[in-house]
Amino acid sequence: MLDLPAAPRPTLSAVTKTPRAPVFEVAGYFLRLGVIAFGGPAAHIAIMRRELVRQRAWTTDDDLVDMLGAANLIPGPNSTELAMHMGAARAGWRGLWVAGLCFILPATAMTLALAWAYVRYGATPAGEGILLGVQPFMLAIIVQAIWGLKSAMLKGIETMAMVFVVAFASAAGASEPVLIFGAGFGLLFLHGLVRLATRNGRRNLGSLPRAGRGRWRGPFSRRWALAPLALASQPPGYSAWELFLAFLKIGALLYGSGYVLLAFLQTEFVDHRAWLTQTQLVDAISAGQFTPGPVFSTAAFAGYVIDGWRGGLLGAAGIFLPSFVFVTATHPLVPRLRRSSWARPFLDGVNAAALALMVVVTVRLGLEVLDSWYPAVLFAAGIAALLRFNPNSAWLVLAGLAAGLAYTAVT
Repeated sequence: MLDLPAAPRPTLSAVTKTPRAPVFEVAGYFLRLGVIAFGGPAAHIAIMRRELVRQRAWTTDDDLVDMLGAANLIPGPNSTELAMHMGAARAGWRGLWVAGLCFILPATAMTLALAWAYVRYGATPAGEGILLGVQPFMLAIIVQAIWGLKSAMLKGIETMAMVFVVAFASAAGASEPVLIFGAGFGLLFLHGLVRLATRNGRRNLGSLPRAGRGRWRGPFSRRWALAPLALASQPPGYSAWELFLAFLKIGALLYGSGYVLLAFLQTEFVDHRAWLTQTQLVDAISAGQFTPGPVFSTAAFAGYVIDGWRGGLLGAAGIFLPSFVFVTATHPLVPRLRRSSWARPFLDGVNAAALALMVVVTVRLGLEVLDSWYPAVLFAAGIAALLRFNPNSAWLVLAGLAAGLAYTAVT
């Protein structure tokens, strides 16, 4: 009998037990997802679970939860990072980078196209009508999202207290990264004290939750506005390298959700450098929310407003690059994250800080947008529509466009 060599064993991913698939399969799926993924991170995650777990069996629910937990541990857009983890689980490290790039590409291309049209036509009466109509509806969406996230992000009296502390500190001008990491390490320290006291039999710590009993569950969150502009031109003191580094810093530090992105952009490009105005910032966030895929595509819009096509590409590259690096480094560690005793309380603190920053930024935006009776009426109508019908945000954008243009036409 001939002694034939054994067939090579299929390579397995770091998380799932399925053989690696061709990279083009990953590319085709995530390009498609990037085109249809309206609705924000929660919707992106739901689509990936339905299609990749239930329909295509790329991975299991348990592994998906582990990968989502890993995405919550690092800065950046969570649903984009989950896409990278799923690509890695299916096709290795090449699948990680291909999945991320293909998911980001449609949103970035659409946002750059919107930025070009915005810069070219935004100062027309039609552009002013778009601003007038869409911004109040987007403000309503932000308010609804914050309200919906409160139960997931507030885990007890200590997280509620952290929200108030961070909100007041942010209003006083404290740095967002300091607040976010401070809140995370603060609750981590508190969790350690509770565990120590419990171990020593001292259980008289009032209403604090007991440690190590499943009470510290990492919340999964996340979620928009549109308007006119002057022609894109380099502002005083502009540097392309500085633009890239500013977005790189945001991508490397931003925990929380797309709403926290507002606070970072406000600090970097409105307050410190004056490369964008408050209105332009709202418009950039609007573009990122209107397009499918990650809201971080806002960076492409803002970069284009500052420095045309070069600025748009630099902005997108800078803000997304850290996520690729972080996911590449953490994907092999995913199976251990669920057993981590420090990750869960740290995430609770980070998300409490994120909620506080969302509230502060939303109040500021409300004061900017609701400056007359018509935007206030549209805002109230948007809240009513969300409570009654909960439509996709794209329908509200279209309604805002129609309402704004109609008002402009009759005035």
